[in-house]
Amino acid sequence: MASVTLPRRGEILDLSSGDSQNAGMKPVTFVRQVLAACLHPELLNYNLLPADVADRSREFLEACDGGSAGSYTPSSGLTHVRRTIAEFITRRDGGVPSRAADVFIACGRHRAMMVMFKLLSGVEGQTRTGVLAPCPSPHILPKLLDYAGVTLVSYQLREDQGWAVDPEELHQSLKAARGRCNPRAIFISNPGNPTGHVQEKRSIQEVIQFAAANRLLLLVDEVLQDSVFGPGREFVSYKRVLFEMGEEYFSTVEMVSFHGLAAPCLLECGLMAGYMEVVNMDPQVMMFVDTMLTADINAPVSGQLALDMMVNPPQPGEPSWPKYTEEILHIRTTISDNAKRALMLLNGLPGVSCQPASAGIFLYPCLRLPPETAVKVTVGGV
Repeated sequence: MASVTLPRRGEILDLSSGDSQNAGMKPVTFVRQVLAACLHPELLNYNLLPADVADRSREFLEACDGGSAGSYTPSSGLTHVRRTIAEFITRRDGGVPSRAADVFIACGRHRAMMVMFKLLSGVEGQTRTGVLAPCPSPHILPKLLDYAGVTLVSYQLREDQGWAVDPEELHQSLKAARGRCNPRAIFISNPGNPTGHVQEKRSIQEVIQFAAANRLLLLVDEVLQDSVFGPGREFVSYKRVLFEMGEEYFSTVEMVSFHGLAAPCLLECGLMAGYMEVVNMDPQVMMFVDTMLTADINAPVSGQLALDMMVNPPQPGEPSWPKYTEEILHIRTTISDNAKRALMLLNGLPGVSCQPASAGIFLYPCLRLPPETAVKVTVGGV
């Protein structure tokens, strides 16, 4: 993972959670200034903050019940923030429409995933639901599926092809799973976590065709979308590709995409907020989604406001724009440079090889043990 702070000799710095601030990265000034003013509105009585910070803070407070960031919000999130997210998705996808009613805010995107997994899990006593998931996958995914009572059905990514999704592997995994569970969804991480690969449009089309042919719900984690740094690589959302594939797919394939504050360029994972957008979901199922979110009452308001700023940052000409762009560029450069340094280090170790990453904050090396060591490991049951 990219970091700016090296551990002292003999010290281990745990970066497995992707917590960049724990590793020494500094938060974005605009986000912290707005949150400070929302949590302590008296700051707005003094000429201490940039004008756009003050304006955004007042706008947020007006959107909160009682004019206070300490009030409850609807379980699915502040209407103002959901609308901002929908507008961001529409801009990102070149005009593909998004509705605020299809956006649900949760206490982090993992919580949003858990809601969907629980909806898929079915009734106790019936054949367990299966979800196809990549190998390698996000480290938390197997635990979420197990907790939800859902069977993980692994499909292997092609390391020799830059961690590409192999359509034939998908078909084989689905066929093998049908004897032990009822596969109802496929999970994709794009950009890849922990592999750092970025899917090409053709690969996305193949996954969508596979999901459509087998009537699978498509679950797409796109939290690393703002951290693409590989030369010639760019993020294209599954929703945009789905729309471009025409009515046959866009009006029928059910999909849920996830994003949140763990995005590498915002660095505010501790504020615990994420969102999911549903596509082609039955309205009655959406009611269950909203009902399940009530278990948390609502996502932290500070996190919801940070989500709004993540998808609607300062714009050119606004007072905070120069500092914001400087900080974001520094974060992106740090992530890219450290990925290159880590790749060089890993590929220089005996028995270790690693594919280059094009996005995100992780690398996924391969360790090849000497034959005699491999035999000892096998015999020892390790």
